[in-house]
Amino acid sequence: MENFWTSNKPINGLRHFVLVNETKEKGNISFLMVSVLDSEINLKTTYEELINSGNWHKGWINLSKHQSITEEYVNYKSINKGKGIDEIFINEDSLFNIS
Repeated sequence: MENFWTSNKPINGLRHFVLVNETKEKGNISFLMVSVLDSEINLKTTYEELINSGNWHKGWINLSKHQSITEEYVNYKSINKGKGIDEIFINEDSLFNIS
């Protein structure tokens, strides 16, 4: 599975993500995606959403700064300033597990 992805639409103002965990829940495969620029921007998605929805592009698309970091990100950060984030747990078999 490709580890680097570009969202076709900004997610909280950012578009470049890495797949850090793959889990199986009730027979369904889920992926934890984390923004390359800000770990507070993370989401869980399904295999179907990632592969077949048309919302994601495998690999990173070379975008201008204005396209890859939108005004939505600035707004998100100002609204969520000082709020904690949920911990991100990396599976032992994750490419991003450095322990």
